[in-house]
Amino acid sequence: MFRISHFIRELDHPTPVAPRRNPPGPVVIWNLIRRCNLTCKHCYSISADSDFPGELSTADVFRVMDDLKAFRVPVLILSGGEPLLRADIFDIARHAKAMGFYVGLSSNGTLINGSNIDAIVDTGFDYVGVSLDGIGATHDKFRRLDGAFDASMSGIRLCHARGIKVGVRYTMTEDNAHDLSALLRLVEDEGIDKFYFSHLNYAGRGNKHRADDARHQTTRDAMDLLFETCLDLHRRGIDKEFVTGNNDADGVYLLHWVTRRFPERAAHIRAKLVQWGGNASGVNVANIDNLGIVHPDTMWWHVPLGKVRERPFSEIWSDVSNPLMAGLKRHPRVLGGRCGACRHLDICNGSSRVRAQQITGDAWAEDPGCYLSDEEIGLSAAECRGERVVTTPFVSPRRTA
Repeated sequence: MFRISHFIRELDHPTPVAPRRNPPGPVVIWNLIRRCNLTCKHCYSISADSDFPGELSTADVFRVMDDLKAFRVPVLILSGGEPLLRADIFDIARHAKAMGFYVGLSSNGTLINGSNIDAIVDTGFDYVGVSLDGIGATHDKFRRLDGAFDASMSGIRLCHARGIKVGVRYTMTEDNAHDLSALLRLVEDEGIDKFYFSHLNYAGRGNKHRADDARHQTTRDAMDLLFETCLDLHRRGIDKEFVTGNNDADGVYLLHWVTRRFPERAAHIRAKLVQWGGNASGVNVANIDNLGIVHPDTMWWHVPLGKVRERPFSEIWSDVSNPLMAGLKRHPRVLGGRCGACRHLDICNGSSRVRAQQITGDAWAEDPGCYLSDEEIGLSAAECRGERVVTTPFVSPRRTA
């Protein structure tokens, strides 16, 4: 996750650069249930409105939590499917809060209503994230349910009115990029605390529909808008969080934006970006799915690392006998193609390895989601003329025009 607002604040109030270090344990995104009342076009878990057998029991979840706490995991993001469809969701969340975890709820928002808002408030979630992939009909088409936008907005407003920190998650494709400006206005007008911009990653239905991924120029325009919006709100004294996910090239693109707009801060921002260190799948972010299978992050559901019913999470996460985990934990990673030649690898760490693996079959190939030009990543003139040697076969489905 790339925290735009953190780096925007550094422009006006720079802080000392510290050595890069990992947190004590990874943030764990926990898909407690796979059932969902929606069938979203880009869902990485391919959820549906049906029960999936073999999911962890309440007792199983509590036992795993003990291990996570001992392993110094700081944050649990309770997700699905739709986690509010799990009957024991509030028991699980209250138990996690009592153990001292930061606890987030990741919901589509349509089921947050007057019948459960008191329980949501009483549980004490530190954050509730709701998906909005456009305004009105755009969102409904993405989520494949008429009225989904209005239901989600009702849930967001209920949370906001009760003092819960609430945020919006938006996944951009060519089909909904036109609504980004309106969503950012909505975030300000509704007093929403956080805006999470997610690039499309090639997992689950997102991989099936990867031809709909945003063009590179669309992505660049979106980043410019996000940076300028965040800066404007910051300088107007309006405190909101802006973050992006699933494409750590955003950090390098921010560096170029800062170099153009605030050249006197470029060196400082670059040092801060290196301190951040880019993609953290398999290191600082982990996933446990509804069956208790551990993955490097939520986009790696096709790669199981182990089952928490058979081995403790702490043991699975520390095991680098799996070549994927061994490679992910290297910093910087050993990569091919443009990623391997990039002079900013120490910033983005190769971004999404999922997209590379899905397109080429090689997790260490270049990321087709990188929207930076050859010049921006520091390739030589000869390489820019096409004379470079690409170490892995590579064909991108993305439209660059």
